[in-house]
Amino acid sequence: MSKANSSTDTGARTEEAETGARTEESAAEREQERVDHAAGERLSTAPREERPETESESGTGVPAMGVVGWIRWFWRQLTSMRVALILLFLLSLGAIPGSLIPQTSVDDLKVQNFKDQHTTLSPIYEKFQLFDVYSSVWFSAIYILLFVSLIGCIVPRTGQFVGQLRSRPPGAPKRLNRLPAYTTWRTEAEPEAVREAALGVLGKRRFRAHAAGDAVAAEKGYLREAGNLIFHIALIVMLVAFAAGQLFKSEGGKLVVEGDGFANTLTQYDDFKSGSLYDSDSLAPFSFVLDDFVGTYEESGPQRGTPRTFEARVKYTEGADGPERKGVIRVNEPLVVDGTKVYLIAHGYAPVVTVRDGKGKVVSRNSVPLLPIDNNITSTGAIKVMDGYRDKNGVKTQLGFKAFFVPTFAGHGKGQMFSQFPGAEFPVLALSAYRGSLGVDSGLPQNVYQLDTSKMKEFKNEDGELLKKMLRPGEKLDLADGEGSITFDGIEEWASFQISQQPGNGWALGGAIAAIAGLAGSLFIQRRRVWVRAVRGPDGVTVVEMAGLGRSDSAKLPEELGDLAAALITTAPVAPEKTEALEKPETPESPDAPGPSDDATNEAGSRPVHPADAPAEGAEK
Repeated sequence: MSKANSSTDTGARTEEAETGARTEESAAEREQERVDHAAGERLSTAPREERPETESESGTGVPAMGVVGWIRWFWRQLTSMRVALILLFLLSLGAIPGSLIPQTSVDDLKVQNFKDQHTTLSPIYEKFQLFDVYSSVWFSAIYILLFVSLIGCIVPRTGQFVGQLRSRPPGAPKRLNRLPAYTTWRTEAEPEAVREAALGVLGKRRFRAHAAGDAVAAEKGYLREAGNLIFHIALIVMLVAFAAGQLFKSEGGKLVVEGDGFANTLTQYDDFKSGSLYDSDSLAPFSFVLDDFVGTYEESGPQRGTPRTFEARVKYTEGADGPERKGVIRVNEPLVVDGTKVYLIAHGYAPVVTVRDGKGKVVSRNSVPLLPIDNNITSTGAIKVMDGYRDKNGVKTQLGFKAFFVPTFAGHGKGQMFSQFPGAEFPVLALSAYRGSLGVDSGLPQNVYQLDTSKMKEFKNEDGELLKKMLRPGEKLDLADGEGSITFDGIEEWASFQISQQPGNGWALGGAIAAIAGLAGSLFIQRRRVWVRAVRGPDGVTVVEMAGLGRSDSAKLPEELGDLAAALITTAPVAPEKTEALEKPETPESPDAPGPSDDATNEAGSRPVHPADAPAEGAEK
């Protein structure tokens, strides 16, 4: 009975001991999993998320992060590389409407025409600020968030990079043969001499190397991270340059007829726009005169009418009393005067007309610019006589003519003339005449290229219809009842210029070049580490091991390791193999006895490996 009880007690204690051991083993496994998870989080580049405490941890069902915790969580999300890329993508998407939809900051007339043609879409576009994309609230928000995200991403990474530059490469791992690129051989050179030679070889290849115990540790490719930082800093420079250019820019347009000029003052501009921080007193003092405009076109072939030459030949003066100079403005070749650029953006024709009253007195004689409406420079506009004209009764009145011009007449199209070539080979001017009030005295702005006939009466011909006529140079249109005439004297050409001053262009260009250079460095430069271990083996022969590890997979790492091994092997050559003398028995006693044909082995039990024959990747077998 006592033996049975004793046996039972012993079994119970054994089960308790096994249960306790399993419990301790499970606890150890859980602790190891926790440590591994923490280590994985430290190695991960993903943004760390704050996990709110659950009801069992905090005692309540409300998350316990608090205001500071949520701010830290939001900041980590905003400054992560993932969010920065998302914001950059959103900024690119936001710029698409700015290139497809007319912008108020570029051309008010196009915006107004778009609104007139799209009465349904226009209110929606206005609600989402699509006519002013680059100054809209949503575009500015993306822009500012991207700016803050890049700064928050760069500052800590710069500190880490500086710390890496100041620190030494880490020591060699215990087992080099587990690294992706590995080679080994045996040499009769001393281990100290091998390590010294390795320092020299790695130094000549621009590795940062130092001796660490029985090995030499080296690292190369720090410019990869430098290129990454340069790329992000260049993006910030471009954003700052873009913002400065929008805030301090000035931009205006001016149409100049041959023989006329322009002075860089606000009153001389046809239209003018500037940034919110621009000071009009900072306009550069200069002026120019358009002497001649030269435009040539392809005369024949399938590309007939294609422009070949657009040149505006000008005389310009820098400053109030500067010397007069000559210059030529071409497309994409602006005239630069004191930091201000004058671009050639358009050209057209300006018929020269003379208006006389019923007594033959010249009332008006000038060249009237007309706006092109197609690639062959078919043009339309209005001729307005506001002062100096009196009718046959001596009453002051105003005259207006709707003008339609073709540089090369090709016959009548769908109810009107059309041109078949942009050059002025057969110019024709069609006019229709009106009299009355032009509406210019009302104080309301009006388009100089359109004629408002709401308060005007038509001149009638003999058939009681609107008086109109097509004129060649030198011909005239006589008004009804001896009210006067208008003569088409000839044509001149005009050029339209854009005068802009944008201080951030140079910085933006420099930032773009730096961004491309930094991106190229971060993509094509590989950061890698190399270790060389030299220890004396059991047989007294030095064993040399070389291994390499790259931050990213690259086929060049094994090649580079092979080159380093070939350079080092000149100082530490491969030791000759040692073989044991085997006596050949006169009569083999068994078929399993070793013969002289067996491979010889060294005292360490393995053959020495030459770098050329060593496996480039994977551990040596």
